[in-house]
Amino acid sequence: MSKILILANSSGGLYDFRNELITRLIAQKDDVVISLPDELRVPELMAEGAKVVHTDINRRGMNPIEDFKLLKAYENLIEAEKPDMVVTYTIKPNVYGGFAARKKGVPFISTITGLGSAFQDGGLKRSIIKHLVIMMYKMGLKGCSCVFFQNKENQNKFKRFGITKKLKTRLVNGSGVDLEKHVPQDYPGHEDNVVRFLYVGRLMKEKGTAEYLEAAHLMHEKYGNKVSVATIGYFDEDFGDLIEQARKRGELKTIPFNKDIRPYLKEADVIVMPSYHEGMSNVLMEASATARPVLASNISGCKEIVDDGETGFLFKKQDAKALFDAMDRMASLDVSQRRAMGLLARAKVEREFDRHSIIDAYIDEILNVMEKM
Repeated sequence: MSKILILANSSGGLYDFRNELITRLIAQKDDVVISLPDELRVPELMAEGAKVVHTDINRRGMNPIEDFKLLKAYENLIEAEKPDMVVTYTIKPNVYGGFAARKKGVPFISTITGLGSAFQDGGLKRSIIKHLVIMMYKMGLKGCSCVFFQNKENQNKFKRFGITKKLKTRLVNGSGVDLEKHVPQDYPGHEDNVVRFLYVGRLMKEKGTAEYLEAAHLMHEKYGNKVSVATIGYFDEDFGDLIEQARKRGELKTIPFNKDIRPYLKEADVIVMPSYHEGMSNVLMEASATARPVLASNISGCKEIVDDGETGFLFKKQDAKALFDAMDRMASLDVSQRRAMGLLARAKVEREFDRHSIIDAYIDEILNVMEKM
């Protein structure tokens, strides 16, 4: 029996996309302790047999005082729990959790779920932030037993920046998708003949919200009420006024955040992901598993999931006209053509993105580390 400490920044993300790892570890008699900043999925995690410890994390800011407190919290947690191994997800748990684990002499593995805005091209400020984040990653991941990546581009960038030059890395197809939870659904044959587009996720700049709103405007100019453009999830305050204006014009429908998006995927005709960057889009995998065609930015983390012209269409990122053209193209197809795309999408994720194969890779790496102890 071993004790595994998992550090993450969201109970929802951990439970929805990585819970199979937790249940597998518990099934093989390992003690699992999880550090989280929120309570959303804590009851479910505890019911499965995991111990959950609350740890505050400012997910977006780079406040030195708050980040130092996080580092000390992780050090104290490792000292108190005395885990045999630490598993980290997302940037702050990776950086500060990795640093704390190394300081305490505990082996750890980390997962890069995406590069975030710091690695996007920009001006002097963005360049300074990027170099700071690279330095933080170098310190945090030093001595990491294995760094998992969710797409090849991210893996190559970390190597080029010298972050993982001397570290073992593994490439997996994101978090995979639970093919038993997300099952094929009959394609909707809406009596009103309205083509329903749906975006799932937080409405924010780097998820392509501005482009989505502009494309929604253009679609309604062309099709009127014969298209429905909707979102499900929270939105950043920066977009509050624009979203409300789009709603008043009848161009956008907003659905509050919901733990279970399956009913909404079922009713949608097409799922849209206009993101600027992704690790590997869970939304696209789940939509494809539901047998829905998808539209996605032609970026790493999306293009691996979409066979352009077969399971959906890819379009240039940060380009509202390109997004509109893709939506227009999809709306011009008949129901049978979109249904066929959805079935091909399901077949693709069955072949390439079954979550069980990803969990196997993590279990294999954990066992490798344990055997060397």
